[in-house]
Amino acid sequence: MDKSLNKYISETGFCSRREADKYIEQGRVTINEKPAVKGNRVMPGDVVEIDGEPVKNKDKAVYLVFNKPVGITCTTDLKDKHNIISFINYKSRIFPVGRLDKPSEGLIFLTNDGDIVNKILRAGNMHEKEYIVTTDKPLNAAFIDKMSNGIRILDQITKKCFVKQEGKNRFRIILTQGLNRQIRRMCLALGYAVITLKRVRIMNITLADLPVGKWRYFTSGEIKTIEELVAGSSKTAEGASIIEIDVQE
Repeated sequence: MDKSLNKYISETGFCSRREADKYIEQGRVTINEKPAVKGNRVMPGDVVEIDGEPVKNKDKAVYLVFNKPVGITCTTDLKDKHNIISFINYKSRIFPVGRLDKPSEGLIFLTNDGDIVNKILRAGNMHEKEYIVTTDKPLNAAFIDKMSNGIRILDQITKKCFVKQEGKNRFRIILTQGLNRQIRRMCLALGYAVITLKRVRIMNITLADLPVGKWRYFTSGEIKTIEELVAGSSKTAEGASIIEIDVQE
């Protein structure tokens, strides 16, 4: 059975569909030694290469939990000297699931499983992400109420969400959407600047006692729960686009 080129590349574990599209657009992908274009289909027996190297069959699935430090960028571009891939220096190819911006820290997943990336990140699947945020000035009840009930940013109103004040300048927030730099933009709209932002949970997985800058494998129980949570999730084009949207809270 034939399949779309970006899906074929993703299923090998080389990268996500969105990243595969970028490789294709950059002219780095060939099918049977002929330049590929977006929308190409891959037939059984076709040879797909990226930068002249055949795309190999999918390796054993790898799922990592990483506590990203401030200053590390969630990119696979090795030209960025602060890129997350070089920092972790894992033995095989992996890529981050979504992103945290450079000034932010905390939980992020890395994997070689392109399908699960799209399932987790698809906005319609309503997977929770929890953050602890500190601001440049004291919070008040009006701030908490407005953050909870939706704020206009990027030409839309954010979804209602859980927000709880936990200190004079600190609050906890749980999102089920991932607009670009969402928390920072929401705070800015209310006249506040974010000083620190730490993601402490994605779905069923928390940072727990994982030190900053360290990673660990998912436990078998965590993998089972993740699989159950994404069992009904779509991994189609809507999901693939979220890799660019679900960034830099």
